Amino acid sequence: MKTPHPIPYQGSKRHIAKYILPFFPQEINTLIEPFTGSAAISIAAACYGKASRFHLNDLNQPLAALWHEIVNDPKGIADGYKSLWEKQQGKEREFYDFVRDQFNRTKRPDYLLYLLARCVKASVRYNSKGEFNQSPDNRRLGRNPEQMAEDIFTVSNLFRGRVVITSKDYKEILRTATPRDLVYMDPPYQGVCSSGDPRYYSGVDFDEFVQSLKYLIRHHIPFILSYDGRTGDKSFGRELPPELGLHRVEVKAGRSTQSTLLGGDDITYESLYLSKELVGDLGCAPQEVIERSSHQHPVQLELSHN
Repeated sequence: MKTPHPIPYQGSKRHIAKYILPFFPQEINTLIEPFTGSAAISIAAACYGKASRFHLNDLNQPLAALWHEIVNDPKGIADGYKSLWEKQQGKEREFYDFVRDQFNRTKRPDYLLYLLARCVKASVRYNSKGEFNQSPDNRRLGRNPEQMAEDIFTVSNLFRGRVVITSKDYKEILRTATPRDLVYMDPPYQGVCSSGDPRYYSGVDFDEFVQSLKYLIRHHIPFILSYDGRTGDKSFGRELPPELGLHRVEVKAGRSTQSTLLGGDDITYESLYLSKELVGDLGCAPQEVIERSSHQHPVQLELSHN
């Protein structure tokens, strides 16, 4: 089936979900996403029957509230988006600025969905006060309301009655995981530092994050981590400590959007890190999983040193 994606988000793993799902264990109690964002992996897992229960968490409370509306009131949020989309006609820039100001004051979910659909490259930006401050893409009006509604209702049907939605610190969410769950993490690798990053609602301290990975390892909780990557000769993200013993899979994700805008053709590669616990549950080497699942799409594998 066509995988729905009601929330547009730059950096979403929607396009490489096909490489990630084959590493899922056969049986999962709950798929946990501590950094939900667009929930691309949970949606794909629900579409293809890879998990039956889900925990979506994001520290960004308005985003978590938007997910709550999508799952529990699909008609309300779809109608709200349609109303905003129609009201913008003929005064697109002025109306976008109005909605952005209103969202920063009220945090209404329909305002956020409209901003995500209209902002430049679906790239969220926040100022030092935590206010949404990205500019609109003046070349387009945002997603058609009928298409948006279709994806909203599809996702609602996939998740309703099977999902928990929270807005807490990721460390608190990880403490709820058990060895029968699977944790998928897509933290902001450019923002994995003590300083803030305007692309994200909140940064993630690198050392604290490494300690959280060690917690999962000690408690035998399987996890998949989307962490770093590279475009051409430029790498992103601090190197994870080799003593974690993670298995690294490098995925060819396609041409870099930024490079294309600048007239280049650099290819982006994204890294997946598999916990030892997960690799043990696979019943075969990661290389075999790759060979079975991606024979039409080049994937490179590199194992970290223990």
